[in-house]
Amino acid sequence: MNFAVVPKGLTHQFWLTVKKGAETAASERNIKMTWLGPEKETDVVKQINIIEDMLGSGVNGIVMAACDQDALVDVVKRASEKGVTVVTIDSGVNSDIPVSFVATDNTAGASAAAKELAQLIGNEGEVGVIPFVKGAATSELREQGFMKGIAEFPNIKVVSVQHCQSDVSKAMNITEDMLTSNPNLKGIFAANEPAALGAAQAIKAAGKAGQIKIVAFDASDDEISALKEGTIQALVVQNPFKMGYEGVKAAYDYIKGEKVEKRIDTGVTIVTQQNLNDLEVQKLLNPLG
Repeated sequence: MNFAVVPKGLTHQFWLTVKKGAETAASERNIKMTWLGPEKETDVVKQINIIEDMLGSGVNGIVMAACDQDALVDVVKRASEKGVTVVTIDSGVNSDIPVSFVATDNTAGASAAAKELAQLIGNEGEVGVIPFVKGAATSELREQGFMKGIAEFPNIKVVSVQHCQSDVSKAMNITEDMLTSNPNLKGIFAANEPAALGAAQAIKAAGKAGQIKIVAFDASDDEISALKEGTIQALVVQNPFKMGYEGVKAAYDYIKGEKVEKRIDTGVTIVTQQNLNDLEVQKLLNPLG
């Protein structure tokens, strides 16, 4: 069996962990797996072209994280017409064609982040939000989930929402602007790894580390370092290894005629300095030991 696994990007640690999970599931099942995605998570056209090429090469299954939930619908339809099984991971598409969607419950994870941030700032004050790409399902859901969670705290006001395009230097500039425009800012929700690292760098450079609280998604080595040193206060940690693994497994099982869940939730864990060294948390952060 031949599978293509197409992530949204290639550089962030998150995707490299997804890749390890996918490779593990593929090797256990004797699947020949090709891993190919765009360099940048904003490069929708490149992702569509990659999937078109994979369809041309005669794959049996495509496991993909969509750069855009609408723009990828047509190529998913073409895959289906060719009899190729499609599973979406991390970021889905606005279509019922994929046989399964394997992902974090982003809304619930971001609502949990909102509660964590509220607690850190004493349930009152001004906060900023840094989502990543407009139109990417994960970014939209995290923004919505955070807003829903923070709405439960009437004394907290969201003063700025700016997308960083999954670019660390953009996130840094956005954070600098937020600090200048909102001198009373007490906290930031960073919706992914680049957003978190940019925010952390800007806050550190401003000499406000630990004073302005950051709650962020993901758990790259740099984010863990920022957590340890106290620049980031809490991380919403996904399970990218499981995402890659279950994505490949779902496509394989479906092709083999087995029942596959339409929605597989891979879960989140809130990680702080307090629980960072717990065994379960360490297993999540280092899935390969």
